[in-house]
Amino acid sequence: MKTIPLAAYDAFTATAFGGSQAAVLTDAASIDRPERQRIAREIGMPATAFVDAYGKDWIQVQFMSTVMELPMCGHGTLCLLTHMLESGLIPVGDDVELRLPKSSARVSVSETDSGRFQVMLDIAPPAFESAPPHSGDLLTVLGLEADALSQQHPLETARGDFIHLVVPLTGLDAMRAIRPDFNGMVRFCHAHGIETIAVFCLETEDPHKHLHVRDFCPAVGVSESAAAGTTNAALSSYLLRHALVPSDASEIEVEAEQGIEMGRPSSIHSRITLGNNGRIERLQVGGVATLVFKGEIYLY
Repeated sequence: MKTIPLAAYDAFTATAFGGSQAAVLTDAASIDRPERQRIAREIGMPATAFVDAYGKDWIQVQFMSTVMELPMCGHGTLCLLTHMLESGLIPVGDDVELRLPKSSARVSVSETDSGRFQVMLDIAPPAFESAPPHSGDLLTVLGLEADALSQQHPLETARGDFIHLVVPLTGLDAMRAIRPDFNGMVRFCHAHGIETIAVFCLETEDPHKHLHVRDFCPAVGVSESAAAGTTNAALSSYLLRHALVPSDASEIEVEAEQGIEMGRPSSIHSRITLGNNGRIERLQVGGVATLVFKGEIYLY
């Protein structure tokens, strides 16, 4: 029998039992892919990070959901980096390179005034295109009437690490009226080549936030995400694209609330750095993560 250390965190929240959950296994090099999938399914969290190796400024990792490998995971990155830093496995210092099976990413870490680690993940800006004409099916799987869709802002597909259908609604009443058909969503997403349905409105419960988000991801193993970094990076880009946030500065900060309807409130921070041509030069998303428990996985 072999034991592997395990730590579980809640991401995008400064208190336990909010945000989105991820587990971190820091001694996973000997675990093959089929067993990783079984472990992720057994843990049952939206993401599990399997660390193969690391140095002072790099981490080799693979993220798994309960059903598939994730090409990138924003909330998993927050949990991973927070655990590595809190455990003293990597030092606080320069940017950290995240080495994934098929890509790499830069992660920046800073300390907040309260001594917490704020982790900011670099995300490649998504490419946008008009959404195919499927609003009728979309309304059915969301359980909404047509008047819930915003008439001021378009449905669009954002292609990045994941493929998001961006769905703007009229306000909080419409967000709270959603009655998701998760099985129907899986069929809908597979039929249209979509991985998450990112629903948002500009009306917020917290007046200091810019948008209110619900992200439905049953096609990638999570019925609804309480906090999604990659999704919020895409949504902040959408806001910039449609002049829904001020763009007269070289750096734009976007604050989102998510997970409220699930009883797991979260706060996601996106930062957009613009070049001289007004295009996105750097896109980051992040926040803090909170330790919930530690233990061991037993492999027989």
